[in-house]
Amino acid sequence: MSQSTPIRVAITGYGVIGKRVADAVLAQDDMVLAGVADVAADWRLRALEAKNIALYDASPDRANSMDKAGLAIAGTFEDLLGKSDVVVDCTPKKVAARNAEIYRSRGLKFIVHGGEKHEVAGHSFVAESSFDGAIGRTATRVVSCNTTSIVRTLTALKNAGLLKQARGTLLRRATDPWESHLGGIMNTLVPEPEIPSHQGPDARSVDPELDVVTMAVKVPQTLAHLHYWTVQLTRAATKEEVLDAFRRSSRIMLIRTTDGLTALNTVKELMADYGRPHDNLYEVALWEDMLKVEGQELFYAYMVDNQAIVIPDTIDAIRALTGLSSDARISIMKTDKSLGIGSPFWRPVAK
Repeated sequence: MSQSTPIRVAITGYGVIGKRVADAVLAQDDMVLAGVADVAADWRLRALEAKNIALYDASPDRANSMDKAGLAIAGTFEDLLGKSDVVVDCTPKKVAARNAEIYRSRGLKFIVHGGEKHEVAGHSFVAESSFDGAIGRTATRVVSCNTTSIVRTLTALKNAGLLKQARGTLLRRATDPWESHLGGIMNTLVPEPEIPSHQGPDARSVDPELDVVTMAVKVPQTLAHLHYWTVQLTRAATKEEVLDAFRRSSRIMLIRTTDGLTALNTVKELMADYGRPHDNLYEVALWEDMLKVEGQELFYAYMVDNQAIVIPDTIDAIRALTGLSSDARISIMKTDKSLGIGSPFWRPVAK
């Protein structure tokens, strides 16, 4: 296959991540969306027809209920796989691990997400850190939203020669906003029962050199995650040196409380005002005026949009696996341009 031939991408699961990956694939000029496979028969799949995206039944025993719901079915899961070069599996936790054997049996390249263990793909992906290791592989795992943010920010410090060790506390949203009526927590906080929480070890599955420990607590809100970090630097540094390190990543957006961006909801509203689909915040939104440096200690906080942050990395993972790009920088720039990441507004000049 020549690189001038668009890569055919199949998506399994059209939920929170799947629908955003679908929109992102449609925005690329080197990919085409072969279709989406799912088992649901409710409102979530109605948008596919309006977007002219072909729907396939992911399970034969669901085809009848999907047909009764008035959903137009283009074919079976096997039909979709036969029309695809790579599969992005966005199904719930543990389902993708079972599907992986199907993809392997067909010789298909595939991507799973952070709900699966590293061993499912044998490689964990964040574009700015582990793109090269994914080139030409059969599979990779785009890590979770929180792990993606950790690797992005610590890689920026590492690349600047500033990172020694990092310790973080994560305030985790209780559930996805669309299903907050089904459960979640209210009037309490729920600490993860183990220290370190799983995000630190997961970050080391991307970059084993990271000295990182995390603690996490689930909080009664659904907008996004909030991180607080204490980092031991390799040497004494100025605040401006640290900010320059973060500015070198297009996927870290420096924001300021002095602009009125004082809470998670204000940042989400900003994304809506600038026309981001689904109010997507693809970047790590890091408060530059809160950031403090005292000698060799660095303190900062940032926001993570759990529904959107992994989308650009998923697009880059497609390019790495399929050979569309062998250069992380070029792929990141292409993805950023297509999704509107890295414009002057998103990386404001410090006052």
